[in-house]
Amino acid sequence: MSSYLMLLGLLCSTTLFSQTDSTIQIKAQEFQVSENTTLIYPKPKISDLYRKIPTNFIGVGKDVVSKDIFGYSVAALASTIALLPLDPAIIQTSRKLGNNIGFSEDHSYSNLGPLKIVPGDAGSFVYFMGNGTTFILIGTGLATYGLIVNDYRAQSTSMQLVQSILLSGLFSQPLKRITGRESPFETSSSDRNHSTWKFMPSFSAYQENTSKYDAMPSGHLTTGIAAWIVLAENYPEIRWIKPLGFTLMGLMSFEMVQSKVHWASDYPIAILIGYLIGKNIAKNAMIKKTNNTNELAQKKYKFNIAASNLYGVQTVGMTLSF
Repeated sequence: MSSYLMLLGLLCSTTLFSQTDSTIQIKAQEFQVSENTTLIYPKPKISDLYRKIPTNFIGVGKDVVSKDIFGYSVAALASTIALLPLDPAIIQTSRKLGNNIGFSEDHSYSNLGPLKIVPGDAGSFVYFMGNGTTFILIGTGLATYGLIVNDYRAQSTSMQLVQSILLSGLFSQPLKRITGRESPFETSSSDRNHSTWKFMPSFSAYQENTSKYDAMPSGHLTTGIAAWIVLAENYPEIRWIKPLGFTLMGLMSFEMVQSKVHWASDYPIAILIGYLIGKNIAKNAMIKKTNNTNELAQKKYKFNIAASNLYGVQTVGMTLSF
């Protein structure tokens, strides 16, 4: 009787664990983006919008001083320093060029419903390319498409774009408040060539006269680079994404200098941070499988159990392959 109960208990346990194992399997979709590369996306959750932000924030911080990226970090800082004495001349030259092609120093927008997002001229349109609203609209389109056709990649990318906006703010805002660099139009209105820096202005001073302290680094460029990297990493098979994105970011960078919103030296650090934000967000949202090998979770060994009969004796063997 006791043997029967043990057997029954073993069968029930086996059934229970089998059901539990099948229940905890994570739903995922695979997208083959090239002959040798497949991107795997777990089913997106709303919590992904905020759950991965701490991991990505720390990841960017680590990347800045990592062996592979540190040289670029030094180059961004050196470029910033090298551009500082050239800033006034770059502003003057770009303003002349902007005036020749019809760009204004001012930006104008009309309302679309409750949102003031319709550009009034070419310069305003280009400037809007780095506004978070632009990427929220793109993300909304991707989310809508993803929900209609049940496409995990589109759904995930839409949430990654929101993350890129949030992380760009988490990095650029503290740096702006620490550096306290004056915007070019403020410098120009005071008949000066070089900006003033007031490191770590008070919270109230920053809120009351933001343009006197928020030039370094460019939040628009940080946000734009991060978002375009997210799009490019999630859709690598669409080869025009990077050229289009970087072209628009280049035009926007020129526009912000000619309209005296930013100095050229505000850009190198913004580009570095934006790039690292986009790379970290995309990396942690998917699994990239190359040549049938999971890059993020490769099996380092294989464990086998075999049974046989040798000269009438039942044997059991184990092999561990590296």
